Amino acid sequence: MANNSTKGSNRINQKASPTTEPNCQNFITYTVKNGPGKVVGIILTFVLSHLLHHLLKPLSQPRISSDIVIGLVIGSITWIREAFDENFITTLNFVAEFGMICYMFALGMEMDPYVIFKPPTQPAMIAYAGMISSFILACTITPFLHYFRDANRDVCLTLSLSITLSGSGSHILTRIITNLKIGKSDIGKLVIGAGVHSDMISMLLISIGYVILAPATKGTDVATRITNVVTMGLALLLQTLFAAKISPIFLNWVNNENPEGKPMKGSHLVLSIAFMVMVCSASPLYGYNPILSAFMAGIFLPSEGRVSKWAVGKINYLLTTIFYPLFFFWMGYHANFKKLNPGHLVTWGRFFVLLAITLYGKVVGTVICGAMLGYHWRESVELGLLLSAKGHFHVYLAILLNVSKLTTSDMTTSMIIVIFYTVVFAPSIVMRIIQRARKLAPTHRRTLQWLDPSTELRILLCLHGQHNVPATINFMEISRGTGDPGILVHVTDMVELTEQIAATLVQSDGIDTVTVTDKDVTEVRDHITQEIQAYVDNNRDGITVRRMLALSSFNGMAQDICILAEDLMVSLIVLPFHKKQLPDGTLDGGHPGYRYVNRKMLRSAPCSVGILVDRHLGSTEKISTTARNFLVAVIFIGGKDDREALAYAGCVARHPGVKLTVIRFLLDDNSENMSRRAGQYRVNQAEQEAEMKLDDEAFAHFYERHVAGGYVSYMEKHLANSAETYSTLRSLEGQYALVIVGRGGRVNSILTVGMNDWQQCPELGPIGDVLSGSSFSLNTSVLVIQQHLAKGELEGVDDEFSIM
Repeated sequence: MANNSTKGSNRINQKASPTTEPNCQNFITYTVKNGPGKVVGIILTFVLSHLLHHLLKPLSQPRISSDIVIGLVIGSITWIREAFDENFITTLNFVAEFGMICYMFALGMEMDPYVIFKPPTQPAMIAYAGMISSFILACTITPFLHYFRDANRDVCLTLSLSITLSGSGSHILTRIITNLKIGKSDIGKLVIGAGVHSDMISMLLISIGYVILAPATKGTDVATRITNVVTMGLALLLQTLFAAKISPIFLNWVNNENPEGKPMKGSHLVLSIAFMVMVCSASPLYGYNPILSAFMAGIFLPSEGRVSKWAVGKINYLLTTIFYPLFFFWMGYHANFKKLNPGHLVTWGRFFVLLAITLYGKVVGTVICGAMLGYHWRESVELGLLLSAKGHFHVYLAILLNVSKLTTSDMTTSMIIVIFYTVVFAPSIVMRIIQRARKLAPTHRRTLQWLDPSTELRILLCLHGQHNVPATINFMEISRGTGDPGILVHVTDMVELTEQIAATLVQSDGIDTVTVTDKDVTEVRDHITQEIQAYVDNNRDGITVRRMLALSSFNGMAQDICILAEDLMVSLIVLPFHKKQLPDGTLDGGHPGYRYVNRKMLRSAPCSVGILVDRHLGSTEKISTTARNFLVAVIFIGGKDDREALAYAGCVARHPGVKLTVIRFLLDDNSENMSRRAGQYRVNQAEQEAEMKLDDEAFAHFYERHVAGGYVSYMEKHLANSAETYSTLRSLEGQYALVIVGRGGRVNSILTVGMNDWQQCPELGPIGDVLSGSSFSLNTSVLVIQQHLAKGELEGVDDEFSIM
């Protein structure tokens, strides 16, 4: 028996050995062969999605458009699909589900569920109307086309599909509206508000409906289904009450223990994360869907506070950088583009019907509601088309139907393409809205030339330090004119953000608001405020002063000032010249950082810009309000910048203590002086005549208003070339305390040709460069003005336009 046992054992070993070795070899071979396909597929998705998004930026396409295209393309490549095995697919499914949990949690945190209990606003009415019409249309048509495989669950799935189609991708919609800069317009606010409301209502209906419909789809007896519904419903109710009532107590305690400006304690951070995870995972323990649970927890958790904002910010960052490429890689695999059956009429019928329901379902409701609210039909149609945009959650549901074997692969692919269409045409609709706004709205440019005389002049007046205060005070004084309607001046300190100052910043009133506690900065700002406030207290008529701070590196300071000017809706930004006057009257070498800011401001400012070269402007004694003893000159050659300088001179001319002189340089047309002109200078006759017409109109208006009444002196200089222009400018030396000139913008001006070749500061223009040169008067300040360069998406239109 021992021998028999030994022989049997040997036979087993002999059979086992050859089998084990091939399995090991097969595993290694499979890993080496198919591993690169997975890695290459993921890397291609990351790289190509970023590249395509960059290429589509001129078309203002959102990121989801490029992600869907790349996902479908990568998922259809055969050798990449062959690298997938069951374990890898299971892992991708888990990643997609976990990512959607984070996505829905962040989405819920950004919504306010309590608006449901308030009287419906116009965005809410538009949202409800679009949802109802889409729901009715989907419930009526989709059952006849058999979108789902399981006939027993057709009613539940049809209701779920109808509710999903009635919603909107608010995250995508908001991004499109804000990127195209119509978020402040009436239609932009309406679209964002209605989109968020529609998305929230549809998600709440799906979340609550899951409690009722999910147990009904399982093949169990009625008693078990009722028990599951009650258990799941109670679990969701307790989770919601806990998130709404108990969570604020804990999160407020964490926020109080970690005030703004101080690093959060690690233990509190861990506790907060664990607390949020616990709230989100409470109801799934009783069979509820974890993704919907995360949304229900997020929507009822307090969205204010440092912890909540930190969590949303980190989740959105991780979703954008890591999850979305993986998500659409997962989508591309399941929505296999090759399985689409274009030869079958049923496929096209289902596709176009689904597209029509998605688009026109919203349009029908918004048009009806818009007619009741008094909207134009065209804007109502555009509202409906924009609200039909879908987002990431809708893509996930379409793929989930395929993973659950509830629909065919070609139907899933059709759903993804429909979602793509709802997003891809949204930017073109917004662009049409902008184009129509340009036609309907009057041209509005933030310039002095087109400023309504009955409105106050808004100025953003920048300072480098306390040495700019005297010039700032005198500039405000002459700018206020007679005091009616007056001026609003935002005195802004330009402070470079250094490491030392950054270490003293304290965040307050939200993430984006900081307080500077650096002693040197606060002392200088306090002194500046005291001096300016003392002036305002003694000269209350017509001047309103507000203090601002532009704290940034020199690379970002120009952008910060532009944003500030845009928010404050100013018409003129005045920047100090980068060179400072020394005690002997000369100018120093200047600060390169401030010069960089000035140059960048001239290129990108949202309004007109002035550069003030201070030469004893601040040392002038208090400007009288009775005697005209402050001498100012404005030089007018021609061009848009000179017209802007003339418009500002009109404000200065109304001041009772200013004696203004307008000096107009005219081209000498005398045939005897033709020989003195630049021989090879070519003139564009058409542009020259058009520009001269605008110059004559602007000057005639100024002459009639100021010169004819005797308030302003006027003289003409007939010149033949730039050399005579230079000599005439030199003859003005020492005659005026301030000279106002335009930076450039002249079309084919013979009087300045060649002066750009030897100027030291191009940002001042040819005339301003001569007047501020070291060889010119040491007591004459210069204000160089550039008119607003109208450019960008909303050229000629106020971003708060109204077309509804």
